[in-house]
Amino acid sequence: MKNTLQRLPVLALFAIPTLAAPTKPLDPFTLTGPAGGATLSAPMQIVIMLTLMTLLPALLMSVTPFLRVVIVLHFLRQALGTQSTPSNQILIGLSLFLAILIMQPVAIQMYQDGWQPMEQGKLSAAQAAEAGARPLKQFLVKYVREQDVRLFLEATKSPVPNNPQELELRILIPAYILSELKAAFQIGAVLFLPFMVIDLLVSSVTLSLGMVQLPPVMISAPFKLLLFVLVDGWNLVIGSLLKSFQVQ
Repeated sequence: MKNTLQRLPVLALFAIPTLAAPTKPLDPFTLTGPAGGATLSAPMQIVIMLTLMTLLPALLMSVTPFLRVVIVLHFLRQALGTQSTPSNQILIGLSLFLAILIMQPVAIQMYQDGWQPMEQGKLSAAQAAEAGARPLKQFLVKYVREQDVRLFLEATKSPVPNNPQELELRILIPAYILSELKAAFQIGAVLFLPFMVIDLLVSSVTLSLGMVQLPPVMISAPFKLLLFVLVDGWNLVIGSLLKSFQVQ
């Protein structure tokens, strides 16, 4: 017991620096990176990733060719008069894979320019976001209409940039959506024309024969399907959609 009491002052000398040194409270939002810079902590990264995953469906439909493809396929189904065939799941799945196919080079470039340097500690989160947005801006600028860009520049009272690459995403994204809607409706109107001609011919024939009680749609549907199959319609429509994103 006496030996223990004698050792207490010695132990206290070792404990004094530890107790006297003020400990810096841990910040749950930022941590110090390997290069000395502040990086986001793991909890904040998880929160940001979950938020982005929540917004992912809206972003996928807004800034990719998914919008144009799914509207054109919907118009095609209406023109054929097949009601719910193909189903919505099939049309959405086909549109999704086509959008991934078209956007794959852009996504790879965004990863190489933004995410990869940030993982290596070469860029901060803000710099990585700016660098990763450049390939997306180039894609949107390629397919956006000048009238739509001017509309949102006037609505937000933003100055006109010197070149299209200086446009902000808050201007480009809604302008791109309007441009895609216009392009999709134009393609849908062209798709409707040959099937509308078939409907008119069948209607005139049935009326001339006095077949009033028989709906003309029931008679014209097999002819429209036959025409679509003979010309290999799915290949033509999907091929035209893919070329529309390569030519511009």
